[in-house]
Amino acid sequence: MIEVTLRLFAVESTLAQADGGKVRISIHLDRQEMEAAEEAAYRRIVRQVRLPGFRPGRAPRKVLEARLGAGYIRAEAMQDALGDYYQQAVVRHDVDVIAPPEIDITAGRDEGAVSFEALVEVRPEVTADGYDALTVEIPSPLPTDEEINTRIDALRAQFSELETVSRPAIDTDHVTIDVVGSQNGVEVEGLTVSDYTYEVGSGAVVPEIDENLRGAKVGDILEFNARHPDESIEDLLRFRILVKEVQARILPELDDDLVSAASEFDTVVEFRDDVTERLTELKAAQVRMLFRERISEAVAHLVVADLPEALIVTETDRRLGDLQQVLENQNGTLEEYLAATGQTAEELRDQLREPAEQSVRLDLALRAVADAEGLEVDDADLQAEAERTAERLELDPAEVRDRLGRSGGWSTLRAERRKAMALDWLMENAAVTDPDGIAIAPELLAPPQADAAAGETESDDVVDGFDESGESDESDEEAG
Repeated sequence: MIEVTLRLFAVESTLAQADGGKVRISIHLDRQEMEAAEEAAYRRIVRQVRLPGFRPGRAPRKVLEARLGAGYIRAEAMQDALGDYYQQAVVRHDVDVIAPPEIDITAGRDEGAVSFEALVEVRPEVTADGYDALTVEIPSPLPTDEEINTRIDALRAQFSELETVSRPAIDTDHVTIDVVGSQNGVEVEGLTVSDYTYEVGSGAVVPEIDENLRGAKVGDILEFNARHPDESIEDLLRFRILVKEVQARILPELDDDLVSAASEFDTVVEFRDDVTERLTELKAAQVRMLFRERISEAVAHLVVADLPEALIVTETDRRLGDLQQVLENQNGTLEEYLAATGQTAEELRDQLREPAEQSVRLDLALRAVADAEGLEVDDADLQAEAERTAERLELDPAEVRDRLGRSGGWSTLRAERRKAMALDWLMENAAVTDPDGIAIAPELLAPPQADAAAGETESDDVVDGFDESGESDESDEEAG
């Protein structure tokens, strides 16, 4: 069993289902427990309040109560301690809460033992019917001959020559042009130039230039309007272009001499094999990422149950917080971002809500798949994950285990690991085809062994989510 460090209290608690996706936790503290809480509150308050004739922290309790009111210390004790008692009960009963509780003191508000109830919303259990029969379409992870030749031609292009031709211009041709660019009848600096060499199809200025140069011949005068590259400027640009010369790029023959002069390889065969291998690795990695996105979208779509508003709000808040952090890292602010994008704070939240809902559906779907397939994480795996996290964060392993234990973070980590296992199961068992309907072999989508074991995992965020006291905002459980 994984050892955890929890701040325990001698309380009695019971759990009962309630309406509206909530549970009711009933908690009872005996007289001695409440007296200890009151004593702790008194010692805190007496150090903060200055009374005539007494040194700080020395005023008797009766004098302090006479000054502040008879029920003040007890009320403060409840304010300080009930949250801890509630958290212990959440951990004890393994309740997956998703919102703050509604606390109702049912007995002992003024004296003696205390009883209170916490009504709290919990994460719903849903189904993802059809998860075991998903079909996903993605591009083939194998590079085509055209893609390989394009990479090889990039090398040949480094040694290409330009040759004047009499035909109309096509993409990759270099044309010599005189350009006059104006706006509202006034020439625009930087858009008016003579004898300018431009590569057709490069999209270097505005797309309309390439559209008009394709098929143009020497002597043609092209006049057209174009949108300004700065989308905030509504007035159109006016171009007048004279085509003076068209030159085609002539690529050298691909032979062993070119390869040995321009690369680390001696022969065309070696060079092509290396290009093919590198392109295969790159494309496979890109397709794996796309496959992961497509399978996530597909399984999330299977969740048809209504989503708890509390989960959507929490996820929206998280995304907004991530955006603020990115902006701060770039020495910007949310207010500056809103001004630059022309949005209000409410419009930004509305924009973030849709992806937040998708994320919540995915979370619930993966939990459903893990439950349906009986996917479990044993304590040894969690211990190993804690060790890896400690190494990545350069923390002492004992400190990481202590943080997880004091916050109940083993439960959160276990849930995240189960979701990761569910996504792996889906990727291994889904039917995968390319756009032509041809099945893609699973081994083509398997990540390299090194990649599978590398990178950050969910535990980094779990550990980072705890403050210096080791407390977490979420309720968690004792692992094991």
